[in-house]
Amino acid sequence: MVKSKENLVGAYAFLIGVVLAVIFGLFNESLESAGGLFYSTLVLIGLIVGVMNTSDRDSMTFLLASLSLVIVGSLGMEPLKYIATNNYVVSSLRNVLGSLLLLFVPATIVVALKSVFAMAKI
Repeated sequence: MVKSKENLVGAYAFLIGVVLAVIFGLFNESLESAGGLFYSTLVLIGLIVGVMNTSDRDSMTFLLASLSLVIVGSLGMEPLKYIATNNYVVSSLRNVLGSLLLLFVPATIVVALKSVFAMAKI
């Protein structure tokens, strides 16, 4: 079976971004102590994922999945802030959620804009 190579770069960028978000989230003490390079890397990978990973047929599925992840991640971080003072597991979960948000928010914005412009074509 021949695999399509049209989304290969986007798929690898997505995989690398998720792995980096989890690793950075687990091994940083807090999101506030992470450096600017950390934020910039995840945002850049998120932009690459948004530009490269979706075609017209996949954009609605991607938007639904990423939108639910962004909503759950942003709403889930707030309660964890209050109980994460001395608990490593809860603190790590909060950091991973924040890292995934840094990856998915730019990708979601790019795909949403692409979808809007595709619908506006006459």
